[in-house]
Amino acid sequence: MEPLAETLPLPDAPELAACASTLNNAGYWAYLLDADWRIVFATDELRLSLGDTGATTSAPIGKHWFSVDALSHFASVQAAVALSIDAWRENFIASGPYMLAGPDGRESLRRDIDPALSDLVDQLHPRDRPQIMPSPFSAAMMFGGARSIPSSIWLRIDDDRGQIAGTAIILKPAAGMSELAAAAATADLAHLERMRLVQRPDRRPAAILIADLEASSPLARRLSTAQYFAFGRRWVRVADECVIDEGGIVGRHAGDGVVAFFLAQTYVSESAAAKSCIAAARALRQALTEVAVRSEIPAADVSLRFGLNWGATLYVGRILTGGRSEVTALGDEVNETARIEACAIGGRILASKALIERLDQADAQALGLNTGRASYTPLADLRTADDKTRRDAPAIAVCDLTNSAS
Repeated sequence: MEPLAETLPLPDAPELAACASTLNNAGYWAYLLDADWRIVFATDELRLSLGDTGATTSAPIGKHWFSVDALSHFASVQAAVALSIDAWRENFIASGPYMLAGPDGRESLRRDIDPALSDLVDQLHPRDRPQIMPSPFSAAMMFGGARSIPSSIWLRIDDDRGQIAGTAIILKPAAGMSELAAAAATADLAHLERMRLVQRPDRRPAAILIADLEASSPLARRLSTAQYFAFGRRWVRVADECVIDEGGIVGRHAGDGVVAFFLAQTYVSESAAAKSCIAAARALRQALTEVAVRSEIPAADVSLRFGLNWGATLYVGRILTGGRSEVTALGDEVNETARIEACAIGGRILASKALIERLDQADAQALGLNTGRASYTPLADLRTADDKTRRDAPAIAVCDLTNSAS
């Protein structure tokens, strides 16, 4: 998902401007309507969730909530579920009574709304706008291909004379706050932002890191289930921290393995992405030793195999289901990275020539590497290469960075 070009201008009315600024800065989903039910603001988070992120917003600022432009907007944004005209009519019947005001209320409303709703105006009976109420309007949003109906409230906004200045329509996901808080409690906000960037799958050049714990099965058999679970939980948490701290995106977890992507678009250069990938591998190596000590496991009993590679044509995206949220990537380079990792027996860090030669001189020096004198070996020539590697990726040239990882 692309980032917002910019925040919308605040409404002219000071009461609405203050409310819009507060809701926006607090990260709420919200629309602000003026006293005549015209849309005057949409918060950044709402626009991001709806996919309304272009240089020019499609939000119909200045248009009535039930206008032709508003209905067209709600039907066009990526995360909206298009409502049938019958559904719009039901929503209008529920909301319209609050929109009648003054002697010319009916005719004014009729002029502002979509003509497909105008025959309903005479059926409405005026109702005072309460200070707060559950939204009489219902619509659904789409996230990761799943349909969800958010909950919402309408808050009346008064000016300093007690006159109605407008309405704030505040929305939230259907899940309760305790569930949302539990899901987000340990989340890193910068990492969430990077995951948002890959909400829509696309080609994204990136450095790839795949690591796996060696001899984990014998270790699991030797330790009690409780001790091994505690070790595994600590390891997963620390491994994710190492990736996140280097600006990467955590990929899928499979057993004791670690997969991470360092997208070029989130760094100043491809060199910086490659540098972070190598730095993360070093941090992971050190972290495993510390986790083993905390788990009362001899450090000599645990080691990681590392495969590092550059993916120029990776297809990266986010998968959201009812039970998980993860980032994954497809492409030949992912399979090649897995073959590199499989050859790194003995706790080695093997990095492809494609990755090493992405480093500029400054980043290489910062890592303590001399890329001009690097020595490479085709995977097929490694004594640790298995038959699958010799068949699928024999010519991938790698450099052993193990001794530089101190």
